[in-house]
Order: sequence, then structure tokens, then C-alpha cells
Amino acid sequence: MTQPWSPDSWRALPIQQQPVYPDAKRLDDVERTLASFPPLVFAGEARELRRQFAEVTHGRAFLLQGGDCAESFAEFSAGKIRDTFKVLLQMAVVMTFAAGCPVVKVGRMAGQFAKPRSSGEEIQDGVTLPAYRGDIVNGITFDEANRVPDPQRLLQAYHQATATLNLLRAFAQGGFADLHQVHKWNLDFIANSALAERYHQLADRIDETLAFMRACGLESAPQLKETSFFTAHEALLLNYEEAFVRRDSLTGDWYDCSAHMLWIGDRTRQPDGAHVEFLRGVNNPIGVKVGPTTSTEDLIRLIDILNPENDPGRLNLIVRMGANKVGDHLPRLIQAVQKEGRLVLWSSDPMHGNTIKASSGYKTRDFASVLSEVREFFQVHQAEGTYAGGIHIEMTGQNVTECIGGARPITEAGLCDRYHTHCDPRLNADQSLELAFMIAETLKQVRR
Repeated sequence: MTQPWSPDSWRALPIQQQPVYPDAKRLDDVERTLASFPPLVFAGEARELRRQFAEVTHGRAFLLQGGDCAESFAEFSAGKIRDTFKVLLQMAVVMTFAAGCPVVKVGRMAGQFAKPRSSGEEIQDGVTLPAYRGDIVNGITFDEANRVPDPQRLLQAYHQATATLNLLRAFAQGGFADLHQVHKWNLDFIANSALAERYHQLADRIDETLAFMRACGLESAPQLKETSFFTAHEALLLNYEEAFVRRDSLTGDWYDCSAHMLWIGDRTRQPDGAHVEFLRGVNNPIGVKVGPTTSTEDLIRLIDILNPENDPGRLNLIVRMGANKVGDHLPRLIQAVQKEGRLVLWSSDPMHGNTIKASSGYKTRDFASVLSEVREFFQVHQAEGTYAGGIHIEMTGQNVTECIGGARPITEAGLCDRYHTHCDPRLNADQSLELAFMIAETLKQVRR
């Protein structure tokens, strides 16, 4: 029998990946302050995303989720938010127009501050300090003062998330996302690439379509001038997440109002653990990272805990296997879910299983492996007769050199040119757009 749920029931269960704060009273004060602040998102917005997830689950739309591996306090700027939003718009319009498929847009933004770590400690030159867990916890600089977990950072994360959401809402609803501006979404540093020319050709076709609609008197639809855009992050720091749990005045249901969607990572998806307990009680759409070590038994158990009503918009299984491993592990999981009649959204995270160390010492990802995993993901779903419903990537609108390869190939030697990530390597705009064209072509074939 399911035990009663409350916003703090997770505190009685084993928990992974949490920092150790030296001052418990100060942490408690910050948690109470956060709980008194206005919510970052609203229950009605989360319900709308859940409705759109149901459309994806039934094969009538496609999920595009992307953004920073970990948001930074130091690199926070309006330009950075704008450029990432631009690339996501470009990717979405490529998929929508080429494949004739609505695209649900979700940004890893306005809350993706914390990162799980493989070890709780970091050693440099014989010195051992707590690992960097994201700007919401401690500082990236390797010294004792910076690596002490600081509760005040929770408040700074909230204020940055607030400003980010304000700007995203303005971009989505204030004219920036108008399809008549589709040519202006291109970024300067890819203006001369072959992909930019391909994008401009598609934009020209969109202009022709809009001109035809205008001639027919059909240009008043609000969808042409604005877009829906949602936010998501990994629900890693549960004391932060609990502070934003609110009971919806219309339905009486609980929502985590720190983001529209939350997900559980590969390191924190224990069925009897605190993270699963917390997220089972909030009514946001929920994601779960699914890796090669996921057993069919654990997966079905997680689905039953997190989506007991078998609602098609509730659960997003985010598959992160690694290139050449999808065919070995994904079919058995799909078959188990199908056999039990569970309704889930399947999306691909082709980033986290393909991280390598370059000869220069930089952590990187081979873009060819990213493309390969996405292709394998679609192929397996086609073979199983199921729907490959989405993509989940770490990317940026900045002109970075963090992942090797691509149409304008970045080499291992070139990684040092503009390697800016605080944690994991991200696709740049050129690589993201190349991925979007590949997905659009695949989607077009699948939907036929």
C-alpha cells in the first residue's frame, strides 16, 4: 500500500547526491525564506505541458528539450539566454516545417544549477576538497573557501531563475518568436556555413507559405506570432525543490513550482529513495533518466510509483545509453513497458553516454557519436513499433568549441579555443542545427 505523501516525506528516506552544509540553522533559515517567495512557474502552465506531453506520447507531436549542462552565476546574461532561445526556435521550426510535426519546446533553463557527481571529493596536487556540485551549492574555483556548500547560493539561484523566466516569457510572447522573423534567428557565427544556407532556404519557403496565408486572410492565428516555451531541470537538491511545492487552488493538487517539468537522474532513481518519493507526489510532468544499467523490473516499478494512473502526459523516459549500446539495452525496456501496457513518452539523451576524454585532457563528446545514438534510438523504436518522441540535449547558442566534429569540424586540438562549460561539453549552434535537420528527415520518414 502506498504510504501517505507530503512535501517533506522524502526526508525520512535514503538520499543520494546531497551536499553537506556546515551550518544547519543557516540552511533552515534559507529554506524558510525560499518557501515565502512567489513561485517561479504556475500550476496551470505545468498542466498545459502535461497535456502537450500526452500529444507526444500518442505520436502527434515531438519533444525538443535543450540547454546548458549547468547554469552559471558568472556567465549569466540576457544575450546568452537570447541566443540559446534562438537556436531552440531554429531547431523547432526545422522539425515542424520539414516533418509537419508540432514541436514541444522545453529549455534546461531557469533552474539547472545543480550537478550530480561521480565522487563527493576532488583531488588536485594532493589536496582533497569537496567536489564542485554546481553554482547553487559551491564555487568552481579549487580552494577551500569556494568549495564549502553555501546556503546563500540557493537564494541567488532563485533570483537568477526569476530573471531568466521573465526574459523567456518576453521572448516567447512578445514578438521575438514571430515566424515572420524566422530569417533573423540566425546567429552571426554560423552565417557563412552550409547549414546556414540550408536554413535560409527553409526560411524562404516559410516566408512563401506565410505570404500565401496572408493573401487568403489567414494570418491572424496567434501561433504565428508567439510560442509556448517551458522550463525544466533535474530535481537534485530536494530542500530547494520542497520550498516551491504549492497546492493548486483550482484542483487541490500539489505542484513543484520551481519548473514546469522536473526529472530524476541516473544516479538518484532508486525506487525506495528520496528523489522518487518527492516527485511521486507532485503533479508536474516528470522525467526519469534510463541508462544501460536500468533493469526491466526497476523500470516498471518506477513507472508504477511515478505514474500509477497511467496518464499519457505524466512520464518521460529519457534514454541515455551511449552510441552502439542502444540496440543492446533499449529493446528489452520497450518490450517490458509495452507488455505491461504503460503509457510513456520516450526521448533520447544522446549526450551523457558519449562523454570521452580528449588526448589534450579536455572532456568532450564526439558529435558523430551523438548523431549515431539518435539514429539508433529511432531505429529501435521503428523495429518495436513504438514512437521515438523526443530529444534531450546539452547545447548553447554561444560559439563554443566543446564537442568535436560537426559540419564545420572541431578538432581535439581546437577544443581549447572556446571551451567555456562549467561541467559537461555542449553542442554549439552549428552542431545543434545539424542535429535538427537530421531529426527532421528521420521524423518525416517515420510519420509517413
